[in-house]
Amino acid sequence: MTVAEIISQTTHKMSRTIESLREDFIGIRTGRASTGLLDHVMVDYYGSPTPINQVSQVTVGDARTLIVQPWEKGMLAPIEKAIRNSDLGLNPASNGETVRVPLPPLTEERRRELTKVVKGMGEDGKVAIRNLRRDANTHVDRLMKDKEISEDDQRRAETEIQKVTDKYIAEVDKAVAEKEKEIMTV
Repeated sequence: MTVAEIISQTTHKMSRTIESLREDFIGIRTGRASTGLLDHVMVDYYGSPTPINQVSQVTVGDARTLIVQPWEKGMLAPIEKAIRNSDLGLNPASNGETVRVPLPPLTEERRRELTKVVKGMGEDGKVAIRNLRRDANTHVDRLMKDKEISEDDQRRAETEIQKVTDKYIAEVDKAVAEKEKEIMTV
């Protein structure tokens, strides 16, 4: 493996880490209704846990209401139960054909708790990126040890890896700041 391949792989893995972090942020509730809010809710579908979006259609009714329309009528009660038992603090109501999920407004205290959760997720993302940097530097060190590259090449590669790391750490900070702003906006 060459230095360029190591840097390319590391860059790709770091960008995937950012994508994963942004996907995780979708599941964190803000003041508005979002279909991504229920993506992590699992429904008991004939004995096997299944994501809610695979047994129903989730749509946004208005700014504070989600509407869940199951593909099968018999899934109304399990969907309602799964949403109620999730850690989202939601109270769904069934009307016989659909499940309406009203989103109560967030209190100031709950908003602050959610920003702490977002910061924690951001820190986890930074740790993952730093671990990728460490792995890349280990590969470069191994190339140096095997005398496939010179010490100057090793230093240049580590500098380049650090620049990539700094770029993605800044992206994590930016994503966290955006999500915090979104949560704190009333």
